Amino acid sequence: MSVEKKFVAEGISKALVNEYLAEELERAGYGGMVMNRTPMGTQITVYAEKPGMVIGKGGKLIRKITRDLDRKFHLDNPQIDVQDVGRGDLNGRVVANRLASSLERGWYFRKAGQSMMRRVMDAGALGCEIVISGKLTGPRSRTEKFISGYIKHSGKPAIDLVDKGYSVAIKKLGVIGCQVRIIPPDVRLPDDFRIEKPPVAPPVVEKKPAAKPQVPVATPAPEKKSDLDQLLESEPVAAPSPLDEPSVKADSEPCAKEE
Repeated sequence: MSVEKKFVAEGISKALVNEYLAEELERAGYGGMVMNRTPMGTQITVYAEKPGMVIGKGGKLIRKITRDLDRKFHLDNPQIDVQDVGRGDLNGRVVANRLASSLERGWYFRKAGQSMMRRVMDAGALGCEIVISGKLTGPRSRTEKFISGYIKHSGKPAIDLVDKGYSVAIKKLGVIGCQVRIIPPDVRLPDDFRIEKPPVAPPVVEKKPAAKPQVPVATPAPEKKSDLDQLLESEPVAAPSPLDEPSVKADSEPCAKEE
C-alpha cells in the first residue's frame, strides 16, 4: 500500500470511529475523540460531559465499545481513555448536540440558535457561529446563520484554532443539520497585535565607596636595657661631703697672714 492510500485509509477509519462513538455516547454528552497510534496499540481518548455513563455499570459499556472497535473497525489492540470535556459551553460538539436536541423537542429554530449562541458567548468565547439548515418553516430547505464575536473562516488558524461540531435533528418534515464553530477564550490569534510600553529603567543611585577599615598601628616594643644602665639609673646622685669644706678654709688662712 502506498503512503497516500495509507493516510486515506486511516482518515476513513478515524471518521467511522468518530461516527460510531457519537451514536453510542449521545446520552453521555459526547464531545469528540483523539486517536493515536502507539507501539502498544491504538490509543483512543474520548471526551464526554458524563464520563461515568461512558464507562457504564461495572465497566460494561466501555468493554462493549472496545470489543466493537476491535471487530468492526479492525483496530490494533484498542485502548479507550475517558476524560471530562470540561466546560461544555465551549465545546462545539456538545453545543451542536444540545441545539439538535432542543430542535427535536419543538423549540423554534431562531430561539434555539440565539439561546445557544448567548450561552457560548457568556462562557467567554471570542466568537461563535451557528448554522442551521433544513426544512425550518416550510417545504423548501433554507439556511439560517447566527454569528457573534470574531470567527476565522479560512487559512491555517481556521483549522487549528476553531473548534467545530456537527449534529443532526430528526423532525417530521425532515432532517435539520446543526453546525457550530467556536473560538475558545484562551486562543491567541495570529492577527492579534499588542503594543506594550517600554519598561521604565529605575534611577541609577551612585554607591559611595566603602570606608577602608583602620588597621591599628603596632607600637614598637621598648628596647631592653642592659644591667649596667639599670644600675646607673637606680643609684642616687651623691651629695657633697662636709669634709671638703675645712680643706678650703685651711688653704685660705695663710693667704690672710701674708697680708
